[in-house]
Parts: sequence; structure tokens; C-alpha cells
Amino acid sequence: MSQKSRTQSVMGQNQITEGVIWKQLLLFFFPILFGTFFQQLYNTADAVIVGRFVGKEALAAVGGPTGTLINLLVGFFVGLSSGATVIISQFYGAKQPDRVSRAVHTSIAFSIVGGIVLMVIGVAGAPWALSAMGTPDDILNHAVLYMRIYFLGVIGNLIYNMGAGILRAIGDSKRPLYFLIASCFTNIVLDIVFVVYLHMGVMGAALATIISQLVSAVLVIIVLMKTKESYHLIPRSVRLDLDMLKRIIQIGFPAGLQSVMYSASNVIIQSSVNALGTDTIAAWTAYGKIDSVFWMIINAFGISVTTFVGQNYGAGKKDRVHKGVRVCLAMSFAATFLLSVLLYCGGSYIYLLFTTDAAVIEKGTEILQYLVPTFFTYVCIEIYSGSLRGVGDCWIPMIITCLGVCALRVVWIWAAVPLRPTIQTVIFSYPLTWVITSILFFFYFNWFSKLKKHHWYGFRRRNR
Repeated sequence: MSQKSRTQSVMGQNQITEGVIWKQLLLFFFPILFGTFFQQLYNTADAVIVGRFVGKEALAAVGGPTGTLINLLVGFFVGLSSGATVIISQFYGAKQPDRVSRAVHTSIAFSIVGGIVLMVIGVAGAPWALSAMGTPDDILNHAVLYMRIYFLGVIGNLIYNMGAGILRAIGDSKRPLYFLIASCFTNIVLDIVFVVYLHMGVMGAALATIISQLVSAVLVIIVLMKTKESYHLIPRSVRLDLDMLKRIIQIGFPAGLQSVMYSASNVIIQSSVNALGTDTIAAWTAYGKIDSVFWMIINAFGISVTTFVGQNYGAGKKDRVHKGVRVCLAMSFAATFLLSVLLYCGGSYIYLLFTTDAAVIEKGTEILQYLVPTFFTYVCIEIYSGSLRGVGDCWIPMIITCLGVCALRVVWIWAAVPLRPTIQTVIFSYPLTWVITSILFFFYFNWFSKLKKHHWYGFRRRNR
């Protein structure tokens, strides 16, 4: 059997475009969720081990200002790479193996070039960026060291994210999970060795992180090279196909820009938190690890619905697209409600994993119990934007998010925090902007987007 016919045979059994909707979403969701869990776990392991064995200054350094800046730079590339996931899922759903192959090789080349650029920016710009954020002197040196080591190994991170996106685009969300499990345990073991036994402090945590990310990158590349399907990776064929790169960037750039705007607003928020002292920075850092459970769940649903919509849209099954969005929304709200109850009632005890400092725990519990009940207000943003990304409708959702979440959040920080400089004033910016942006998404999605309601009614009438 030829390569093309073998690929089409496998594609002909594609359950994402044929199976029961809620089952397919969940079958795709859980591996992504567990994968994201392990990805967060190795980040959290840094915070737990450093916080326990080095001190609260080191804890604040590895997760506060550094985490925000890393998300700003790396998040832009990950957003750009989402364009590759959408393109590949559509080509795969439409059974166009030649285009799938071109997109795969262009994507890997793009991740290598992007990694080199980010490495230079991150290593050179770390001291200036951290100082500009008002990072306290007692954690500045730790933060600069962590960031520079992290960005020296950032290429592995980008290659893994791109490779995992390729696998998810064709409906394989299990193997990225396995790679992250291996990476996670590598990180935890190296954290213990470098930080606890070798007393390398923040440097040890950073080295453990980049080595573990390299492990996951190598594993995903091996899988892409060994497969016999259309997404087979041939190292000598890795190059930038300018036409394909243009298509990837056209879809991915809005997501990348949106990520930058999110991160930029979080940089401003982090600057406000930095002004409240090391205890608050440490509490905010630990809270960021705790609430990552919510972001893991909602992002997994968002990735699931993007791939589901992309493949079904590519296969011409538009009615199935709309049903999938409704099902995904229902599941997301249910999961958010259950998680919110659990975190509100028991989340404060999790702070003991990070620190025994009473002031940090008290401040962290205050933050957690303020924000957790508002999580549900974010659900529509993630699911609607993920659905629209799957059909290539990216620019207006990006504008809605940038204005409704990012710009409004910055305005609130600049206008309200100087009048009442407390952590409650700072964090109120989250539910405020989530509510407004969710309302905007609801109206755009149902009345103005490619998936608007009257489009579906017309589609049904034309096919009766």
C-alpha cells in the first residue's frame, strides 16, 4: 500500500469527525489535561523544592516576575504555533497528506528559528526587564540567574510544544502526555539532586527545568520521525516553506499577539504586586501554582474544541461543529463548578506545600478565596475563542480579548490601584475583565462570527 493510500485509510477511520461528540471531546480532553498537569507539576516542583529548601526569596524569584516574563516571550511563540495546529488539523480532516507534510516540516523549522531568537532576547534582556518591573533587590539576582538559564534551554521547550501540537492536530493527545510524564519525573528527580543534595539553589531548579524540557523535545521528535503517516518528519526536509509559513502565521499571529497582551497586562499586575512586598509576591507565586489546576482544565477543553472544530470544519461537517461547541461549553462549566468548590474549601491547605511562613499562607489564602468563586466567568472566553480558532476566525476574537481583558485590566491597575494599593484592588481586575469579555464573546460568536446562529439555520435549510 502506498504512503498516500495508507494515510487515507487511517484518516477514513477518524473518530473525531465520526464518533459520539461528547466521548470524542473527553477522549481528547483527558490526555491533554493530564499532560498539562504534568507540565505544571514540574514547574510547581521547582517552587515547592526551592520554597522549602532555599527560602521565600528564592520562591518569589522562580515563580513571580520570572514566570510572568517567561510567559510573555514563550507564550507569543506558542500562540503562533497554534496556527500550525489549526492548519494541520484542517488538512488532516480534509485528507490532504502532502499539505500535512509541508506544514509539519515548516512548523519544526519555525520552532528552531523562534527558539534561537527567544534565547538571545531572554538572556540579554533579563536584567533590564526584571528591574523595569520593580523586582525587589532581595530577589533580583536569583530571578536574573533563573531567567538566563531558562532561556539558554528554551529551544527544547519550543520544539516540544510544536511537536505536541502536531500530534494533537491529527488526534493523538496520548503520546504528548507520555512525554510530559517522563519530563516531569526527570525534573523532580533533578530538582532533588541539584537543589536538596548539591545545594545549587535557583540555578539547580533552572537546570532541572531545561534538561527535562529537552527530554520531552527529543521524545516528540523521535515519534514524528518514526511514524509512517503523513506527518512523518524527515530531518533533511526541515525548512521554511514560505507559503505555508504565511498561512500558519496568519492564523497563529492573533493568538500570539493575544498571549503577549495577556502577559503584558500580567507584567503590569506583577509590578503592582511587587510593590506590596516579598510576602505578597511569594503568596501570589504560590497561588499561581494552585490556580493552575483551573487553567489546565479550561485550556485542555479549549485545545480539544479547537482540534475538534478544525477537523470537522475541514471535513465539511459544520452542523457537528456547532454541536461540539455546545457540548464543550456544558462540560467546561460543570468542571469549573466542581473545581471551584474543592479549591475554595480546601485550597488553603495546599499552601503548606510551598512554605510554612504564616504571613505568606494568610495572604495566599485571602487571594485564593477571593478569586476562585469567579472562575466560571472565564469559561466562555476560552471555549468560544478556541472554537473560532478552529475555523480560522482569529482576528476579531483577538481584538475582543485584547480590549476586554488586557487593555481594561491595565486601565484598572493604573486608575484604581494608586487610590487603594491593596492586593484586593489588584486582583479585582480579573473577574471584572472576564465578565465583560465573556459578554462580548457571547454576542460575537452567536451573531457575527463564522459560526453565528443564522448561518447554521441557513445551512440546515440549504441541506434539507
